[in-house]
Amino acid sequence: MPITSGRFFLAAAGLTLIFRFWLAAALPMTGDEAYFYWWGRQPDWGFYDHPPMIGWWLAALLTVSDAAGWLRLPQIVQPLLLALAVRLAWPRLFPQAAGQRDAVASLILLAPPFVWNVLVTTDTALVYCAVLSGLAWLRAVRGEEAGEAGVWRWYLLAGLLLAGAVLSKYFAALLGFSYLVDALRRQRASAWRGLAIVYACCIPALGLMAWWNSGHCWTNYLFNFVNRHSGANTGFNLRTPLLYLVTLLYVLTPLAVWILWRKVSECRVTSAESATERSLSLLAAVPLMLFALLSFFKTIGLHWALSFVPFALLLVVRHGASGALEKLVRFCAGFAALHVVLLAVLASLPLETWRSLNVYPSMVLTFDGRQLVERAHIGATLLASDGYSNAAILGYQQRRHVPVLGPGSGHARHDDILTDWRELDGRDITVLRKTAPNPGEYDGWFRRVSIDDFEYRGARFWVVRGEGFDYASYRDTVLDAIRRQYYAVPAWLPLTGCYFCDRYFPDRSCR
Repeated sequence: MPITSGRFFLAAAGLTLIFRFWLAAALPMTGDEAYFYWWGRQPDWGFYDHPPMIGWWLAALLTVSDAAGWLRLPQIVQPLLLALAVRLAWPRLFPQAAGQRDAVASLILLAPPFVWNVLVTTDTALVYCAVLSGLAWLRAVRGEEAGEAGVWRWYLLAGLLLAGAVLSKYFAALLGFSYLVDALRRQRASAWRGLAIVYACCIPALGLMAWWNSGHCWTNYLFNFVNRHSGANTGFNLRTPLLYLVTLLYVLTPLAVWILWRKVSECRVTSAESATERSLSLLAAVPLMLFALLSFFKTIGLHWALSFVPFALLLVVRHGASGALEKLVRFCAGFAALHVVLLAVLASLPLETWRSLNVYPSMVLTFDGRQLVERAHIGATLLASDGYSNAAILGYQQRRHVPVLGPGSGHARHDDILTDWRELDGRDITVLRKTAPNPGEYDGWFRRVSIDDFEYRGARFWVVRGEGFDYASYRDTVLDAIRRQYYAVPAWLPLTGCYFCDRYFPDRSCR
């Protein structure tokens, strides 16, 4: 069958969907997924790291089942749903190229990260909302270009979806900025009215996040702009831009990057380009170029670009010759098949294959956390961990919350909200670790401490058994250091409450 035909798209859709369901069933719940699972177990208007959307989605899914395959369903079907949305929108956006709709839908479906990524995270909701918002914006631009009535409805839809993206992750600001740049380019009153509608839709979402953060230590601000960057190398360097280039070459494929580069190198707008096509160029270029500038100072994660990959692929189709488009779809199909074969082979290997890797203990815990807990003989004591990823995974596998005992890191500190150490005063606590504890690390927190270790599947684990948890000592040594390092709210931010300081240090300021 022709590689750019509707039959090929349907075949690719069915095969990739089967593969993604299999992969979702084969993979254990990862640390990030288990961490967000606890957001769904206790939904709120906000969470420590990010806005609340993925917590709300998981809360809804948990009313049916807590199985990993079910919780991953929105991510499993995401490439197919996005491809169908693009396939539906394409003839209305570019009627002169309506025959390419199956090819562009196939590209979305077979983009490398969309082939294998079945892990549900904050990016799941963000990608849905951002891509659909962008399509609605482009539809509004096309409507204005064609002189249609009621274009404001497309701007309203774009705004509501952008508000959903804002409630998913703060990267949504890049898409909102792209809309601003596009309005500046168009210089039309209708464009400014449309932008006003879009931004107005986001005000309630932003207001909700400001309200929640002001009563919760401004944790979203502290995490995203302060704590996660402490100690990190944020100086100018040339290594991370090269890494970003490699990331783009992977997520878009080298041929697609070459087509886009030729478009950029022309540095001109031809008369044949429609207003919709110029707007599409900005939706793809503005975020990716901002990431390129940021890459000189910070590593750009692969998942950061996922919300804007579809726009870049749409742009590739508009600027690639028909022969190049067929080659690109063929390459993506072959590359997807390579992913399938590679992951199937890796899944067939025994876990012990990876014993020589430093991450092997983490792999064992991720796959066999429940067996590790049995080997640790927790008994009636409270199970805890020394890290947030391990705690979330063990908690998911046990279906009971596992707190983090110790200072932890600047990442994933939602446990500070879930755990009240005052209520655990005097309890016996058992800590399961992948690394040996430092001498005397736990002595001041308990009346008595014993440490033993065991080997499981070739990996060594340590068990710290603490009798009689001393909350007062823990507050003065660990919690006070956490307060000073992670809860130093700037004076210029209005603060109506802070769970951490109100709970443990009512006589001290979180400033």
